[in-house]
Amino acid sequence: MAGVQDGATQERFRALVGVVAASALAYPLVLCAVQIGLAQLLRVDVGAVVLWLLAAVACSVALVGAVRWGAARRVRSPWLLLGVLPPLVYELWLVWPLLTG
Repeated sequence: MAGVQDGATQERFRALVGVVAASALAYPLVLCAVQIGLAQLLRVDVGAVVLWLLAAVACSVALVGAVRWGAARRVRSPWLLLGVLPPLVYELWLVWPLLTG
């Protein structure tokens, strides 16, 4: 009986650590969003947009990885990266005139 409780306790602890890790990554994502907005609106800085966009993608992937780890599921889906494609295309559309001109 103690072995079953230990396994359930470990599973709950792992889930809690996954949620804490994922919530810790929410603040860097907000920072990336603000920095991308500032880099596009105040003064157009293509390098900063690309840098903060890459940081946002890394934080997004890490956030999903932390949630999946907490749920004891492997992160092996290519669909995870496909979900980042629409914001990436939008950002490319915004900076395309600066890249070509």
